[in-house]
Amino acid sequence: MTSTLALAQNGNAAEPKKHILLNAFDMSTIGHLSPGQWKNPDDKSATKRTLKYWIDLAKLLERGGINALFLADTYGGYDTYEGSLDNCIRRAAQWPVTDPTIPISAMAAVTKNLSFAITASTSFEPPFLLAKRFSTLDHLTGGRIGWNVVTSWKKAAFKAIGLDTPIEHDERYQQADEYLRVLYKLWEGSWADDAVSPDPAKDEYADPNKIRTIHHHGKYVNLDTKHIVDPSPQRTPFIFQAGTSPAGSQFAATHAEGIFVSSHSTKVLRPKIDAIRKLAAENGRDPRSIKFFATFTPIVAATDEEARAKHDELKKYASTEGGLVLVSGWTGIDLSKYPLDQELTAADSLEAHKVRSLLDSFTTTSKDIPKWTPRVIADKASIGGLGPVAIGSPATVADELERWVREADIDGFNLGYVTTPGTFEDVVDLLIPELRRRGLYPEAIEEGLTARERVYGKGQSGVRKDHIGSTYKYDVYSEDKPYEANGTK
Repeated sequence: MTSTLALAQNGNAAEPKKHILLNAFDMSTIGHLSPGQWKNPDDKSATKRTLKYWIDLAKLLERGGINALFLADTYGGYDTYEGSLDNCIRRAAQWPVTDPTIPISAMAAVTKNLSFAITASTSFEPPFLLAKRFSTLDHLTGGRIGWNVVTSWKKAAFKAIGLDTPIEHDERYQQADEYLRVLYKLWEGSWADDAVSPDPAKDEYADPNKIRTIHHHGKYVNLDTKHIVDPSPQRTPFIFQAGTSPAGSQFAATHAEGIFVSSHSTKVLRPKIDAIRKLAAENGRDPRSIKFFATFTPIVAATDEEARAKHDELKKYASTEGGLVLVSGWTGIDLSKYPLDQELTAADSLEAHKVRSLLDSFTTTSKDIPKWTPRVIADKASIGGLGPVAIGSPATVADELERWVREADIDGFNLGYVTTPGTFEDVVDLLIPELRRRGLYPEAIEEGLTARERVYGKGQSGVRKDHIGSTYKYDVYSEDKPYEANGTK
């Protein structure tokens, strides 16, 4: 969906309204943000190991004109709660998890417009391998690929690859910054636009003189190679990032095109968004070019009464303990150790490795939540997990979406589900028609656009000129000096 303004009538005056960007938020696991719903006969989460689930979901989202399917991922289980993985496994709280990249080709084959944002970590594989995979996906989807950049923080995940302790939080972002710069060199700087120039008469397909060898010798990455994949439609996939800690915010202001944020309150979220836009401007970027997507779980029915009844029914299947497992892992607070009504603060987070922005979200009070206790968290975490849940008719939920856009200065939402595909069906059949009536959602989607064009407009398949990736393009590329241990270049 482009960010073109729609005109909505307000009395006799024409007031511009910004189109809201909607992503469907899923994960290749049983219990994503609403653990326990696998017990619900209406939920198909347990069928995610079949291609049919993903193909049917892609067709549904395409029918609704959804911007992208945003796929979370994780590399280890949540073992903070009770100091064990047992309840993570028992409650299917993001366990088991399959690889989200595998079904993308099948979904791309049955859609023309839906983009796909895939989570992948900068901590667990050489950048050359990730560059090859994302270039391949960008080719096969016709440029409909985005990458949600994460640095990874779970001890279990690092132990799985042979490291006893995760890299310290801020250093992970330093490592990720170098990692991204290496990828830009491969994606943007290795191949000239006309390197592929088939000449059957000469038996020549590509010109080796127009494919640069990248020589990168940094603190965290060393490589000497040409990118093995020819330029894909976007070259660099659309870059998403999550995390609003100081280090995460600086990284986002430098690299991110879309930022995934989570909070139960617009007033808590707005200062963080303002700060990142300010940092982006200081980096020479248009601060409005960074698109913010907030987690949001809608429970929609024809009327408010029916929606409340649906919510009551969903609560019957919710796994309270599964929700506590997830929040304990995210925040580093073992919620099994605290009385139900004891107020929690960031000081209770005794685990060094956690998601700092989510710890802040679950310990920062507001008018909506004046006190965080295990009981409050248990009530909220099992339905929607990360962010706000809106319950009501299409008009009621649309009002809430508009309020978040207005008060938090966000550009769109990652819509979580309670049951799948039920929540997404309600979004497509009930909520989107209401948004269209308000001029907040396009009536039709132009076909053949890349993921980046869906956000920035036709013609912007590559990174914008004010994005750091553009400084590594083939025609302006300049290799960095080798890293030296004393900190000089």
